[in-house]
Amino acid sequence: MIDLDGVIVDTAKYHYLAWKDLADVLGFEFTEKDNERLKGVSRVRSLEILLEIGRKTLPQSKKDAYLKEKNEAYLDYVNQMTADEILPGVLPILEFLDSKAIPYALGSASKNAPLILEKVGLKNRFNAIVDGNAVSKAKPDPEVFLLAAQELGVEPKNCIVFEDAIAGIQAAKNAGMLAIGIGDKATLTEADYVFNDNTEITTTFLEDLLKK
Repeated sequence: MIDLDGVIVDTAKYHYLAWKDLADVLGFEFTEKDNERLKGVSRVRSLEILLEIGRKTLPQSKKDAYLKEKNEAYLDYVNQMTADEILPGVLPILEFLDSKAIPYALGSASKNAPLILEKVGLKNRFNAIVDGNAVSKAKPDPEVFLLAAQELGVEPKNCIVFEDAIAGIQAAKNAGMLAIGIGDKATLTEADYVFNDNTEITTTFLEDLLKK
């Protein structure tokens, strides 16, 4: 199971810019540190967190309008993406999995995941894609990864998850899966293994992992 944002591509910067634009409209500051709280959670929950930060209360109709506005701004960025935005180290990992005939699925909260994968040329590489359109519960609920395991026909206990967010790591552990964190070791404390980025994940490590 592989997460999208922060693992395969870095669309977090585009999310941040789109949310920041919305915060500017609402009249409060939204920093990159604030944006860390939005990692790995759904769009609806992200708006709730944003409003908590700005101490704003809005009627549902306004929330719906702002969610649409934010997503349109984000999609403007996404539509300009190319294969150059695949993060370093991703392709060697996929090539290793392909060489071992190990199926892999995307497990992402993003409803735009298929579009992003298509833009960067990876959509047809995945055996299954489970995104925000297919699930009703956001990470750390394990639904997205359990559904991905079901799609692959693999027992959860035999699955490995690559994640960069705390909520994603928790979702993996809640699903009974092994969790590999990509990012800060001090932050991703619940992961079984943590690497600063994908380039640190060697084929030797992956070979050893498969033997366990």
